Amino acid sequence: MVEELLGAAVAVGAAGLVYVSAAARVVKQYERGVVLRLGRLRGGVRPPGFTLIIPGVDRLRKVNMQIVTMPVPAQEGITCDNVTVRVDAVVYFKVVDAAAALINVEDYRFAVSQMAQTSLRSIIGKSDLDDLLSNREKLNQGLELMIDSPAVGWGVQIDRVEIKDVSLPESMKRSMARQAEADRERRARVINADAELQASKKLAQAAGVMSEQPAALQLRLLQTVVAVAAEKNSTLVLPFPVELLRFLERAAPQTPQETPQQAPPRKTIEQ
Repeated sequence: MVEELLGAAVAVGAAGLVYVSAAARVVKQYERGVVLRLGRLRGGVRPPGFTLIIPGVDRLRKVNMQIVTMPVPAQEGITCDNVTVRVDAVVYFKVVDAAAALINVEDYRFAVSQMAQTSLRSIIGKSDLDDLLSNREKLNQGLELMIDSPAVGWGVQIDRVEIKDVSLPESMKRSMARQAEADRERRARVINADAELQASKKLAQAAGVMSEQPAALQLRLLQTVVAVAAEKNSTLVLPFPVELLRFLERAAPQTPQETPQQAPPRKTIEQ
């Protein structure tokens, strides 16, 4: 009798162990579990950790809740100003409703990818080339709204969308390079003209000061000589200016000069 009870207990324990091993499931921290009982959604979403299901009746589907980084293949289109470009992007999204992502759409990853491609082509057709090159922040926001609107019903939330690269035809690249070069040359000419104008004004002011003080011209000449003489590998030939002689002549003390004797007046003889 005791042996029969022990055998029955061992059989029940083995059956229970087999049942628990068949029913036990582990949901990871970044996952959520969705239970389908005979094909129908059963209960809420299973949280991370250990959970049990009915073997043969329930089916546990695990949904990843991490942020997914999905590259969007390069799409070719024509902008509003009739320029053919190829634009690629990247989409960051995550599942916020595991049951909706599993029930409402067959493959939410594929659905988001196709929606991103069509939205990117639509953005290309509505934008100018300058917007694609310089105003990407606004285009990213518009692209995010276009993808996020249908993705809400799929239990997916679009985190952000970024346009990666804009490929232009070689002829357009050469045209833009010529335009940029011409613009830089124009700005250089304007800067040089402004510099010449300012320099001419300063030179005119300096000439006015030197005309009032002739000694300033001599001092400026001496400063130029000192600056040139600092270069030891050059030979300096300095002509002696006539203005310096005149300056020294005016600076030297003047000696009184003898006045010539006046000749006596001549007498006229009247005939």
